[in-house]
Amino acid sequence: MEKEAGGGIEEEPLRLGLGVGSACRSNAVGRGKARDAEERKLLGLLQAREDTLRVDPMRSGPEDARDQRLIHLLLAAAAAVDAGRASASMDALVELYRHASLHGDPMQRVMAYFADGLATRVLPEASPLYQSIMAPPTPEEEFAAFTDLYRASPYFQFAHFTANQTIMEAFEAEEQHNGGRLHVIDFDVSYGFQWPSLIQSLCDTATTIRPISLHLTGFGGSTEELEETETRLVGFCKGCSNLDFVFRGLLRGSTTKDLEIDKDATLAVNLVFYLQTLKSSSEMLATLTSIRSLNPRAVVVLVEKEDSRGPASFLARTVDTLNYFAAMFHSLHDCLPAESTERLSIEKNHLGREIKAAMGKSSHHEKVVGGPWKGRMGSVGYRGMKLSSRSLSQAKLLLKIRSHFSSIEHVSNSGFGIAEGDDGRTISLCWQDRNLITVSAWRCSSR
Repeated sequence: MEKEAGGGIEEEPLRLGLGVGSACRSNAVGRGKARDAEERKLLGLLQAREDTLRVDPMRSGPEDARDQRLIHLLLAAAAAVDAGRASASMDALVELYRHASLHGDPMQRVMAYFADGLATRVLPEASPLYQSIMAPPTPEEEFAAFTDLYRASPYFQFAHFTANQTIMEAFEAEEQHNGGRLHVIDFDVSYGFQWPSLIQSLCDTATTIRPISLHLTGFGGSTEELEETETRLVGFCKGCSNLDFVFRGLLRGSTTKDLEIDKDATLAVNLVFYLQTLKSSSEMLATLTSIRSLNPRAVVVLVEKEDSRGPASFLARTVDTLNYFAAMFHSLHDCLPAESTERLSIEKNHLGREIKAAMGKSSHHEKVVGGPWKGRMGSVGYRGMKLSSRSLSQAKLLLKIRSHFSSIEHVSNSGFGIAEGDDGRTISLCWQDRNLITVSAWRCSSR
């Protein structure tokens, strides 16, 4: 049988009855009490989570002390979850939910989503609470969150502009041999927001005598998404009379054998936030190997989130992932007013989903650009390229423009910065002293 002790559940030695009937009744009673205790804990968890949705002035207080308390509670919950101690996990998560809040300061808000992520590791997938936590946003909500983040923060713009600058320079370096043809393969074209700036750069370069051809192959999650992306990009190109633009959409899961490669065109492979979505190291290596087989002259551009330092213990990964998302939430706090509905949309339907994926049962962590990945890229025939001074200057200019011409009153974006790394082979967007995303470019080492 079980009894409650100090808010937890501890086991007592089993006392057997003299008869078979007595033992069966005793076991049934024990199982019933265990179920009751489990249901009570689940109800407590549900109530504590619902409280995070309310504005509660009692959750306010000295920020530093509260943040330390939240971090302590998160680590206690993560340790219990990692050890498989279900009862202790429930108790720790209830305490974490009680101190977190979706309407509090950045640390309280980010902790609410970390609590959700840990909860999905202990809840049955069929339970209503699990289903509620993991319910995906509608396509409209997902798109709105993406566009809100694109407008509010330099996060995506830094990634896209820096990647495009590298692609543009690769095209310009081969103009004598490529016949004015550029083929870009985007392994996650998403909504196509990256490409208008590259299209504009190519239009500015093209002339009546020397027109430019851009062939964009984009992988996407659905036929509808790809069709909308094509419509958006074709519409943008209507004013570019000297640019021949072709878009071909492929569903994720299509192989590189489905690609139509012009061997004489400059080939650029765009891996923006892509490799970390793959499920295993072997899948990543297979992807990189297949890319190399397309055209050894191709330039490969990587942009990766700095949300994990690589394989480590679950607790170490939790701390590193927390540092990353805490920086993201604090940066949003600087970009958008506290009462902003756009900020709530971004945190719930974009960042919150990423946190739950990072903390959930099927999470995996692999850092692409640093550490073991330099060797891994080398093992499939790549070497890192030094990024140009123009890329660095453009990134710094982007932050300067956003800081001085923000459309939102009292918003400064002043915590963002740009950092070079690996002897100029990487450029990172930082929030204060934390790298958020890193750009690098790679060529076949035989060149």
